[in-house]
Amino acid sequence: MIIFVAENINIMKIFAETERLVLREIVATDAEAMFVLDSNPEVHKYLGNNPVQDIAQIHEVIGFIRQQYTDNGIGRWAVIEKSTGNFMGWAGLKCVKEALYDLPYYYDIGYRLIPSYWGKGFATEVAIASLHYGFEKMHLTEIYGAADVNNVASNKILSKIGLAFTDVFDYEGITCNRYKITLSDWAKNR
Repeated sequence: MIIFVAENINIMKIFAETERLVLREIVATDAEAMFVLDSNPEVHKYLGNNPVQDIAQIHEVIGFIRQQYTDNGIGRWAVIEKSTGNFMGWAGLKCVKEALYDLPYYYDIGYRLIPSYWGKGFATEVAIASLHYGFEKMHLTEIYGAADVNNVASNKILSKIGLAFTDVFDYEGITCNRYKITLSDWAKNR
């Protein structure tokens, strides 16, 4: 079950909750936990092998994400484990303002978790919640996703949640699979 929650004025905006997770806005106090995530070479294996080296880089990322909330009404979310309150990583949708398939912009689904949370269904859970939010709250008509062709787990998740493979493309020297799901396909598979 996925619950959409209104803004909590006292703390921060919570976008959605699942049975095990809270998906909330990323805030400045997430910097140390995001550094643990993004400085891990294992996390960056399929992301160009370029983990962050300095927490200042994370502060820039947080600023960028928070600006996306303002500019686009959406950006990646902090993934918080309900049972512990621990920051597990980030996930959600972002508006990418690069041309794709003759579109001026598109919405991309993504997820990145600390390795101790891998293989437990959390990425699939947040990806499904992201699709629900995108189609039910944002009224999007399509959502895209991409993964390094060698990242078996991520490619499996994108297929499992209903995105269809469309093509292979090069992203900054990394060969990636691109996926897409439309509102009508999502509605059929619900």
